[in-house]
Amino acid sequence: MQADEDAWEPTEDQGPSKSQIKREHHALQAMAEAIAHLPETDLVPLGLGDATWEALRETRRIKDQRALRRHYKRIANCLEREHTGPIAELLERRAEAKRRSAASHHRIERWRERLLNDSDAALTAFIDAYPAAPRQQLRALLRAARSEATTGGTTSARRLFRLLRSIIDPEAS
Repeated sequence: MQADEDAWEPTEDQGPSKSQIKREHHALQAMAEAIAHLPETDLVPLGLGDATWEALRETRRIKDQRALRRHYKRIANCLEREHTGPIAELLERRAEAKRRSAASHHRIERWRERLLNDSDAALTAFIDAYPAAPRQQLRALLRAARSEATTGGTTSARRLFRLLRSIIDPEAS
């Protein structure tokens, strides 16, 4: 009876499970798809191998979606031999920049809607929040955008958005 119990005891670590290996490979495929469309100038500092570069350059000529899926698997196989830490950091930095840009865009859009809809109270709040804002230009654009809104025009509203962007997020301009 003792011999049967010993047979069920786990032996040495047998490595990652098949499911874990699949998850890791799917993550590499997602990474491959993400870097395949980045500009080469962003990828040069990563020090990728020749096979990886060749596969990445080949991506641009493939148009068929099924062929692209297979090709991403090929790039993922090349990435298995690469150190993927810097690639993941690059992708995370780009994703963070995209999130910040979207948040900034939404903040500017909220201010524009508030200024167009709430009149003087919103303008006072905006000038309090951004004292360096050009008041006369802002008032003129607001008047033009409000009058244009009744006719269905959007030119002044766009110019107002660009002005707000230059005030709120000068780096984005």
